Formats: sequence, C-alpha cells, structure tokens
Amino acid sequence: MSKMKTSGHRRTAGTIAVLCAAAVVVAACSSSTNNASTSPTVRALPNNTQGVTSNSITIGATAPLTGPAAPGYSEISPASNAYFKYVNAHGGVFGRQINFTVYDDGYDPSKTATLTRQLVLQNNIFADFGPLGTPTVLQVKDFLKTEGVPALFVESGCNCWNDPALPYTFGWQPPYTVEGKILGQYVTQHLSGQKVGYLYQDDEFGQDGVKGLDQQITGSNVVGRQTYTATPQALAAGLGSQMSALKAAGAQVVVMYTIPAATVLAMLAAATIGFHPQWVISSVGADTPTLTGLLAAFSHGAAGATLLNGVISNAYLPLLTDSSNPWVVGFKKILAQYDPGAPWDGNTETGLAEAYTFVEALQAAGRNLTRSALVQAIEQHGKTFASPGLVPFTFSSSNHFGMQGSEIVQKEDGGLTNNVVSPRLVSTLTGPISTESSPVSTPPANFGS
Repeated sequence: MSKMKTSGHRRTAGTIAVLCAAAVVVAACSSSTNNASTSPTVRALPNNTQGVTSNSITIGATAPLTGPAAPGYSEISPASNAYFKYVNAHGGVFGRQINFTVYDDGYDPSKTATLTRQLVLQNNIFADFGPLGTPTVLQVKDFLKTEGVPALFVESGCNCWNDPALPYTFGWQPPYTVEGKILGQYVTQHLSGQKVGYLYQDDEFGQDGVKGLDQQITGSNVVGRQTYTATPQALAAGLGSQMSALKAAGAQVVVMYTIPAATVLAMLAAATIGFHPQWVISSVGADTPTLTGLLAAFSHGAAGATLLNGVISNAYLPLLTDSSNPWVVGFKKILAQYDPGAPWDGNTETGLAEAYTFVEALQAAGRNLTRSALVQAIEQHGKTFASPGLVPFTFSSSNHFGMQGSEIVQKEDGGLTNNVVSPRLVSTLTGPISTESSPVSTPPANFGS
C-alpha cells in the first residue's frame, strides 16, 4: 500500500483557518547555500537499486503539508499518491507496487535537509519524486547527488534544475524565465504603451521570472520593481507599501511572480488604496480555487472572486473546466476514487500529471529497474512521453527542464472562466518564442476507469 506521513490538516480549507489565526501568509522561503551534504564524492552509483524489490518501488518526497505554505500546495503530493494507488490497483509497474512516503517540511529548508536524509538513509527511497520548492530542494541537491538519488520531478520552474552538475535532477514544469518571456510578450503585444510595474518574490522564483520579462518588455516601460520576502515576519504586515509604490509610479499593468498568498495580499492591498491595474500573474500564483478561498479568508468575506476578473495568466495543463478533455475526465475520476474529498484545482491536477509522467519513466526504464536506467529513460525517451501538458517535453541528455511553454489565458466570471487568448507558445531561456504546432497528447483508451 502507498503511504503518506503527515501531521495536521492537509486540505486547503483547514490550513486557511490556521493562517488566518496566525495572521501570516507565506509559501516560500529565501534560498540557502547550506546543503544537507557538501561531500563531492558520489558514494552510491546511479545504477543502485536501493528501494526496489521484485514487487515494490519505494519513493519519497518532502512537501508543505501543513503550516503557512500549505494552501494549495498541500494538495499536490496526495493527488500524486492517488494516481499511484490507481496504478497499483491495476497491477503496478511490471508487477511492482509504488510506495510513496511524504514528509511534511513546512517549506522550511532546514527541515527539508533533515527529512530528506531520513528518506534516503532510513526509508531507503529509490528516488525523490516531486519534492516541492526551489529553496527547499536547493538545500538538499548536493546530498541527493552524493547519494546518487534521482530528484524527479522537482515542483519548481527554477532555471537551476538544468545544471550539468546535477545529473540526476529533472524539472517538469516550464522554467520561470520561459514563462516570463511568454507573459512579457503578451504585455508588449496587447498592452502596448502602458506603464508596467513588477512585484516578485526575492529569490530564484521571482528573479528567474523577471529575467524572462525583461527580455520582452522595454526597460523604459517598467516604472517600478517591488519585491517581497516570503517569511512570516515580512508578510505579516501585508504588501501595502509595495502596492502604494507601484501606484505612485503610475503603473497601469502589474506583473506578479508571487505565490498564491502573496497574490491575494497584493490584490487586497491595491483595492484598499483604489489601485486597479491590469494584473498579469505567473501560473504559480494564479490558481483560481486557491485564490478564491484565500481572498474570502483574508478579507473576512469583504472581498471575493470578482477581484480575479480580467486577470491574465498562463497555463501549461488543460483548463480545469474543460469537460471534453480526456485527461481532465480521467484525472477527475481517479482523484474522486483514490483521494475522495480532494478539490479539483490546479494543484491536484499538477500532482496527478506529474505522477503520470513518473510512471511513464518507470515503464520506459524497463523491468530491470535501476537508478541509471531511470535517468537514461527520461533523457532518451522523455520527449516522446504522452503527457497532459499543452506542450511536449524537451527532455534530453542536455536538457532536464521538461516542458518549455504554455498558453495565455484571461480569467472572467470570478475566475470560473478562463479564456484562451494565445496559441501554445514555446521557447528556451534566451531563444525566440515560437508557436507549438505538434498535436496535444491523448491518454490511453479507458483512462481513469
């Protein structure tokens, strides 16, 4: 049986109440250069079969299941586990059942270091699947490399995952810089001549996004750059000063690289001072169900989903409301059966989709499963994996990013409607943006049944 090790509430609604009581919202920490291990020697070769038996595969991850980082993000790993339960109920992968252990790190890198060591050295995991967060995974990247443990697929779009020094680490979602380029191109093409302000998290998440924005938006049009630090102390007072500064600078468009809680704090602060710019928000901080709940909670019911009307964002997975999409239909069935009561939102969709990719990688690695075989399977065959992603994977021996594109959407009806306002677009960190013409993958027949 798959297992989850958690404490406290795992649902968004429960954590919202905790957050409101604490009057603190935070879903990320600044990155740290201190790693769980700095030894340059790789003691366990990547063909190690730790965690693999004739009838089981043991994997693990750290995630913010409780605490101030939990809204939305706490749903991802349980959704992944739901897909693994579905696969196990249908015979597993080459007869092996997937056992998934998740430890709650509260998005605290120091806890990530301790718990990742426990997963590797005590739980004997085969791979670190879907660890969440740039600062947290940066904390343990060297330890995982030293132990020869693949990190698949990191829930972060940091440019740092495509690093030759991290040969067993793979991203999955689009890099933040590529996402920023696509959002920036939309601003340039459709909001031409308007003054632009940035609000972004002061770590790799925000900084990588701004690198992409700056490639597309003329510097003279950017009238303000405001940052925030995602700590309880920094966010307890809200983001009023940042919004006041952007309003004073004359920003008509505000592009945000924010986690959902910071997105809501910014919108509420802006509304309080009568500041109503065109919001352009990274997909990381724009999930409608998560934002709707946080808006109601943090405003004590005074503000609601109408603040989301007109928001521009990007999407790299099928729209949640696309009832004709076979991936959506299948995933919703799986979620309802194996994680009953879980919301259908962008977080659960992500968890299910990442788990699907991981199972594809296991299948491509073959019956004689080793860590080396798994890494080589992704590098050699990852481009051909079927995926619910709107753009294909770009995996290769020199590219560990995963998807490198998305489409632009605009929210209406309180975010319940997402109108697609661009073709599917792809790019690299520094190359041109182009339209993706390949067909979108479809799942196997009877998927989810």
